[in-house]
Amino acid sequence: MKNATRYLSQKYSTNPWFVDRLIISAFLYINKIQLNNNLLLLSYCIQENDDDFNNLVDFTEIIINIKHEFLIEDLIELFEFVISPSDRIINGAIYTPTEIREYIVSQAFLNKKKHLSDAKIADVACGCSGFLYTAAKEIKKITGKSYQEIFKYQIFGLDIQEYSITRSKLLLTLLALSEGEDIEEFHFNLHQGDALIFKWQDYYENFEGFQIILGNPPYVCARNLEDSVKENLKHWSVCTSGNSDLYIPFFQIGYENLASSGILGFITMNTFFKSLNGRALRKYFDDNKISIKIIDFGTSQIFKSKSTYTCICFLEKKEQAYVEYYKSSEREFPSNNKQYYKIAYTSLDAKKGWNLNNNKIISKIEATGKPFGELYKTRHGIATLRNDIYIFKPVAEDKEFYYLQNGSLYPIEKGICKDILNSNKLSRVVDFEAIKEKVLFPYNDEKRPKALEEEDLKARFPKAYTYLQKKKEELKKRDKGNGNYEKWFAFGRTQSLEKVGNKLFFPKISDQTPNYLISNDDDLLFYNGQAIIGHDEREMRVIKKIMESRLFWYYIKNTSKPYSSDYYSLNGNYINNFGVCDLSASEVEYLLIEDDRKKLDCFFEKKYDLQILE
Repeated sequence: MKNATRYLSQKYSTNPWFVDRLIISAFLYINKIQLNNNLLLLSYCIQENDDDFNNLVDFTEIIINIKHEFLIEDLIELFEFVISPSDRIINGAIYTPTEIREYIVSQAFLNKKKHLSDAKIADVACGCSGFLYTAAKEIKKITGKSYQEIFKYQIFGLDIQEYSITRSKLLLTLLALSEGEDIEEFHFNLHQGDALIFKWQDYYENFEGFQIILGNPPYVCARNLEDSVKENLKHWSVCTSGNSDLYIPFFQIGYENLASSGILGFITMNTFFKSLNGRALRKYFDDNKISIKIIDFGTSQIFKSKSTYTCICFLEKKEQAYVEYYKSSEREFPSNNKQYYKIAYTSLDAKKGWNLNNNKIISKIEATGKPFGELYKTRHGIATLRNDIYIFKPVAEDKEFYYLQNGSLYPIEKGICKDILNSNKLSRVVDFEAIKEKVLFPYNDEKRPKALEEEDLKARFPKAYTYLQKKKEELKKRDKGNGNYEKWFAFGRTQSLEKVGNKLFFPKISDQTPNYLISNDDDLLFYNGQAIIGHDEREMRVIKKIMESRLFWYYIKNTSKPYSSDYYSLNGNYINNFGVCDLSASEVEYLLIEDDRKKLDCFFEKKYDLQILE
């Protein structure tokens, strides 16, 4: 439907009413649906003598050229995709695929089948109400009740955007019309409001909660939240660790709005398993011994329009001593409850993070020896905030200068440059020379460098100074123009500038056991990736052998944050809990001389009393 969304964005990008009017009219015309009574739909229906009738003709032609039919599911997708980019960032609206909605609804309804005829069903971040549409269809199919009754007594929705509530009403009305219910007006329980502060009991007397809550909480990361939202997050105990993403409080909001023995079904991000900002949420689950089933999609991408790593969670309003977990490798759903792996809350650590996949093996690894984070310091590379200005591969050099190509060709004095490597490239490359670059380093040569005085920079390195002057306006744009730097030409952050002896470099993410590179060059800098520092060369070589092992990569794949294409994070907080086994002097000597990977894998797996299959 890309051509259709492009047409809508070009014609009516700032006016939801015109967008909705065009979509609704096209749906009615293409499907030849007779509309006689419903006042809401009549107010949106374009007539032949209307000014925008020609636009309707164009739009229907575009849709017909794309596909031979225009289903309500296509309409839902259009509603979600014509949301403005700014609203997507701030409010996190996203289209949920049909099969996901149908599965969540079917599982929730299976749990409440005996009481479905009077169950109250809600979506507390409903968007255009795709979940409520699916739920209403299923209620009618099972109970035979009219949509008029279902909408009035059983379906409830809340969204922060007024146009989303309007679209919800349009969608549900079209559902009823498409199945023969054409009445003047339906009564809806759909509200515009902020779920973080909305109180259902203010709208419904004797409110005791919903039997079923369904949905797809908003996908907004902490850095994109407005200040007012951050203030409202403080109302929720699950948001007290780290900087909370917006989806996190919706677990507590949903759970606390469930009736006794109610069930909640969400598709949402899976980062709360291990993240710092998920710590308070994990504790909330543990403290309340909440009955929870998780279907983890790992690195599989569920949503077309967003690169997210997701899971389905079912929470029941009852206590349970364990978490039920299913790892979905091919986006499949479990076929029965026996496929879930049960993990006692007592075996999970809310503070460190939940090890759900292969819990017994991972717990055994973490219980061995001492935690990696206690033994080794992990550091991130330098942060210039404008690598394209400071870091370069010389296109030429002579006795005095490296030549930097950046718009124009600039000579840069060799005396102001240092070697630097992008350790993220170690996911693939092992050759130091292949990944070595130069960095313009406007600092003194002390162990803890400070930025040069401007006059000193100008006098000692006039060519570099001229280049930086040319880029001054670009450098001012760092931190959105609000940066407070040691000097205008200094790096954006002061991290990792000091001279350090032995360093073990490795990438932040990888899809396989990466390459680890040891260097004893005090002056060598790095960026993008990570390094372990503060140990002698022998110890660095032992650390390297541990991190190259099959067992270490198995731990990363089962505990770390996933990325697309089966990449996993090697960030410090994901490796800090790895248990480093105790090694005797003779074992250390063996590791220092043995280079056969298979023999080393066998050695480590014997030490941990584990067998890791390739």
